[in-house]
Formats: sequence, C-alpha cells, structure tokens
Amino acid sequence: MTGFVLRRLLFAIPTLLVMLTAIFVLVRMVPGDAAQVVLGDQASAASLAALRAKLGLDQPVYVQYVSFLLNVARGDLGQSLSSGRSVIEEVRQVLPSTIELTAAAIVIGLLFGLPLGVAAALSRNGWLDYVSRVVSLIGLSFPAFVSGILMLIVFAIQLGWFPVLGGSGGRQSFAEHLRGLALPALNLGLIMTAYVMRVTRAAMLGVLTEDYIRTARAKGVGPVRLVARHALRNSLIPIITVVGLYFGTLIGNSVLTEIIFNRPGLGKLILGALNSRDYTLLQGLMIIFAISVIAVNTLTDLAYGLVDPRVKYS
Repeated sequence: MTGFVLRRLLFAIPTLLVMLTAIFVLVRMVPGDAAQVVLGDQASAASLAALRAKLGLDQPVYVQYVSFLLNVARGDLGQSLSSGRSVIEEVRQVLPSTIELTAAAIVIGLLFGLPLGVAAALSRNGWLDYVSRVVSLIGLSFPAFVSGILMLIVFAIQLGWFPVLGGSGGRQSFAEHLRGLALPALNLGLIMTAYVMRVTRAAMLGVLTEDYIRTARAKGVGPVRLVARHALRNSLIPIITVVGLYFGTLIGNSVLTEIIFNRPGLGKLILGALNSRDYTLLQGLMIIFAISVIAVNTLTDLAYGLVDPRVKYS
C-alpha cells in the first residue's frame, strides 16, 4: 500500500509543474502591460517602473519563471496589490466558507444521488427509473447561476423559507448558520445529485448482469445484502471518478453561487480582485485552484486502491 501511495504522489508532481507553467505563461500572455492595467492610463513612468520592479516584471522571463516556482514551493504567493496583505492570508480568511459550501454540496449529492441511482437501476424501465432520469436531465440542464437565481426568488423572496443573503455573520446561532448555508448548498448539491444518480444507475446496471450477482442470488443472499455488499461496492469506481472529476466544476459553480447568494468565500474574493485589477491576487487564486484540483484527483486515485485492491497492483 505504501508503494501505491508514493507512486500516486510522485505522479502528481509533474502534473502540478505543468499546471504552474501554464498559469505562468497564460498570465503573461494577457495583452497589455500588467503594471499599466493595475495603475491605469494616468500613472507616471516612475510609478510604472516601481510596480514592474515590485512584481519582478523587469527581469528576464526565465528569471521570473524560476522565481515563480521557488516562491510557490515556499508557499509564498505574493502580496495583494489592493490590500497589501499576503495572498495566503487573504485566502485563509474566506477559504473555510468555500470548503463548507463545497463539502455540503458533495454530501447532498451522495446522500440523494446514490440511493436514487440504485433504486433506478433496480426498477429498470419502471416508473421510478423514468422519473429519476427526467429529474437528472433537468438538473444537468440548468447552469448553477440560473438555478441559484430561481431558488433565491422562489424559496427566499417569495416563500421566505431561507434568508435572502447566504452570508454568515459572526454572532449567528448554529440554526441560523445552517439556514444561510442550506439554499446555496442545495443549489450545488442538486446538480451533483443528478451526476451521481446517472453514474450510479449506469454502473449498477452493468454490475447486476454479472455472473457473481446471479451466483449470489442462487445462494440465497438477501436483496439488501446483495445490493450493498456485492453490487454497489463493485460500482464505486465510476462513482468515485465522477465525484473527483466534478470537484473542479463544483469549485467553479461555488464561486458563482457565492456571488449570487452574497456569501463570503473565494467567489467574492475573485470578484474583488477583478474589480480592483489585483494581478498578484488573481494569479495566487489560480494557483490555489490548480493545487486543489490536483490534490482531489490524487485522493481519488488513492480511493481506488481502497475500494478495489487490484488497482494497487496495476
């Protein structure tokens, strides 16, 4: 098991290097002078030169690249141009809120998607199967910002079941905090439910036709044990895959959801950085997103080994 874990961790290093190189190149391919964009057209030549020196833009590209990688390796993502604080400190203040929202959406997606997908597979071509497929198709058809606005209008403004603003105040009770989290989490969780449900249904339909399932039925294994221990367990690989792959999309949707529901998080931080043209903060946020996606994909690979021991020897 140790060798399997080390191999997967080593595979993540070149992926991270490629992602960091892509971020470095793309940021510097943006048309125009970064210092001019930050300071505006009325900035003096001395101010522009000082900012270029501060950002290291007056150095050769290869020197900038090496310095960029070394700073990332040290955990130094630079300082925000608008607040003067480090990017890590800026992210640390809002990251728990984004993690909370993302984790809640994943829990909702698994809590509803798994049983609905299993039920749809067991009643193949029945009314429950057709209803679940239609519901999942509707869930996949709505972008997160559209469903978020609709849910906000219906459940918060018209019905008043949830607060209009999903932000979390420092003196909120736990119940009020959950009410503020519920609607944004449902907005993301229902979309993930549609993904998980469709993948679970397809995986279960493939497993239920296997010979070992027929053998287990012939031996008198009960339906609950048959589904939980034999069918669902052997369907987990594609389910884990879709959860890992959807994480990147979920992060992007969480940014939009935080803006719609006015929640503190990376979404509002990105919007503020764009409005203030904070070049350093935007680059740091891109790096954090890339590292998060790579980390989740690595954890997904490790989860394969736990679910199916054969993966560790492949």
